[in-house]
Amino acid sequence: MNENTGILICTGCQIGDYLDIDAITTKYSGRDKVFVKHDAQLCSCNSGKMIHDFIETYNIDSLIVAACSPRYFAKEFDFGIKTERVSLRELVCYPHQKKHEDTMTLAEDYINMSLAKLAYIKNPEGFVPENISETICVAGGGISGIQAAIEGAHAGYQILLVEKEKELGGWLKNLHKLSPMKPPFTKLTDNILPQKLQELSQFANIECLTESEIIKTSGQPGCFTLKIKQNEQIIEKKAGSIILASGFKPYEAQNLTELGYGIFQNVISSIELESMVKEGKILKPSDGQQPESILFIQCAGSRKQNHLPYCSNFCCNNTLKQSRYIRESLAETSVFIIYNDIRASGRMESFYKEIQNDDLVFLTKGEINKIEEIDKKLNISVKDTLFGEDIVIEADMVVLATGMQPNNDHVLHLNYRLGEELPVLKYNFTDSHFICFPYETRRTGIFSTGTVRAPMDITESMADAGGAMMKAIQCIELVKRGETLHPRLGDKSSPEINFLRCTDCKRCTEECPFGMYDENEKGTPIINHTRCRRCAICMGACPERVISFENFNIQSVSEMIKSVSMPDEFEEKPRILAFVCENDAYPAFDMAASKKLKYSAFVRIIPVRCLGSVNKIWISDALSKGFDGILLFGCKPGENYQCHFIHGSELTEKRAENIGEVLQKMMLEPERIKTVFLEINEYDKIPQIIDHYLEEINLLGMNPFKGM
Repeated sequence: MNENTGILICTGCQIGDYLDIDAITTKYSGRDKVFVKHDAQLCSCNSGKMIHDFIETYNIDSLIVAACSPRYFAKEFDFGIKTERVSLRELVCYPHQKKHEDTMTLAEDYINMSLAKLAYIKNPEGFVPENISETICVAGGGISGIQAAIEGAHAGYQILLVEKEKELGGWLKNLHKLSPMKPPFTKLTDNILPQKLQELSQFANIECLTESEIIKTSGQPGCFTLKIKQNEQIIEKKAGSIILASGFKPYEAQNLTELGYGIFQNVISSIELESMVKEGKILKPSDGQQPESILFIQCAGSRKQNHLPYCSNFCCNNTLKQSRYIRESLAETSVFIIYNDIRASGRMESFYKEIQNDDLVFLTKGEINKIEEIDKKLNISVKDTLFGEDIVIEADMVVLATGMQPNNDHVLHLNYRLGEELPVLKYNFTDSHFICFPYETRRTGIFSTGTVRAPMDITESMADAGGAMMKAIQCIELVKRGETLHPRLGDKSSPEINFLRCTDCKRCTEECPFGMYDENEKGTPIINHTRCRRCAICMGACPERVISFENFNIQSVSEMIKSVSMPDEFEEKPRILAFVCENDAYPAFDMAASKKLKYSAFVRIIPVRCLGSVNKIWISDALSKGFDGILLFGCKPGENYQCHFIHGSELTEKRAENIGEVLQKMMLEPERIKTVFLEINEYDKIPQIIDHYLEEINLLGMNPFKGM
């Protein structure tokens, strides 16, 4: 190693009680160009000056901080030089026996692994594109788009608001009044659209393009180019980030023939009732007379497997609002509400109680069994009611509380290899990591807000718009610093490709979850640096191993694997290598350590950005080195969970065939490699998983490649 390397060892947090620090210091101090120092509390304010003096005195080029988990004190241990963190506290001390030889060996192995890695990485400088635009484009001029534009303008950014209709407002302009928005939340709110349009008009840094459609979006965060069709003319605009606020479309009531829509004239949708109220008259479509009774059917087309299987969220509150319309304009008209559940939480609870107190409003839980028309009256048969028996209600009109669907078709027209529009979940809402960072879509720098992202009401949409705008602003500022977004927020590393060895196999372009790569006419990948989320899934996918990152690459991890001490087969001390995803699994290991949960000291952990970043050559290197087994810990996939990089965990399973080829060539058992999906709160399962796996390895016997 040509660099001067410093090793700082912390003895605090009981690390000094678990390890022989003097022995470790002596061992590494004897190496050429390696300088070692230990301190009782490296994270203290007093230690900061000591560390700076240490770096300056020995002209340190690269640094190892052997202390607590790298998830702690990231800024405190950033000294502007190449730095690796060794988690002595969480990975060595707390889960293992004090002063035991295996614990000491484990500590030394982790230091050796960091020394090996440092020789093959460099400090990333970050890619900063030229001519970064600080304009934020908002696609959609409903309440979410309007509020997002206002928030962005308040923050001082130039906003481009694009709306396909002649006027701004979206569905909001079709509403008579809104659900209560102010304490005590018992009175309806006047439509806020005029107020919002007035507020919008006050900002000189908001450019509104109505009767306009985006026909092509190309480029990358910081440098998006938008082609917009306006009044038969094509104009071009630049943007640093984009917010999709294209709103929702109501579920088609024509699909609800089982509830009488399209069969009986006096069965209408909640959208149609809203139009009646706005026009100033609630009349039966059949004869134009005022109804004496109106019945609402909740979840009409929502929470039904053959319609919309999800809750549309706003329907209950909308029905409560419309029941107030009826009671205020038709004093003698009775209202019936048949619901599955009334979901009027938070501020709407008071309004719900207000409606319940009206003697002419009748609510009951129930399922609609049948609707008939008898003597110009609608007879609604309801089963499974709160009364414990079926009932029949006679009404003049029936209103179907229809749900919402995201309106995300043909909006952005992305010039991306992986498709023209944003990837969606199975219900067509925009896809991201719906638990941890919901605004970030799978196209970096493009954020979604409002009802295109999830079902929500107007108040929620306005709050949501502020969150999306914050993310859009953050994106531009990060691009200016050469950094990426969540989940590797602030990472400056960037993919590099050795094109001399690239075979144009397209694995990287096809498996990138974020559409980072384009291709030329030959199929050679083209890097769009600021689209990259630094997951390194492309690196794991590449069969030729030509993709790398400055501080995380094939060679650096291979050298880490090779640096681990390997007992011979007669010592009966197996070695298990664990590739652990840094998003859920690695924090789970930290949590297990904080609880002092114990597991075998024969395991060596290498954190990876995503399980999808694991390249099969690392499997081959580990088995050739003599590792007896390999554990792959990743985020849990599935309907209620999601890999932080969308499908990195699932890709590991799909690549099992390639890993199987490695084992087959080496004539080793497939049981030596095991994939485990772990939630962050399943830390208590870690000891059991490792113990059980070691039992399996003991049954298989030691790796025959040991000592070769």
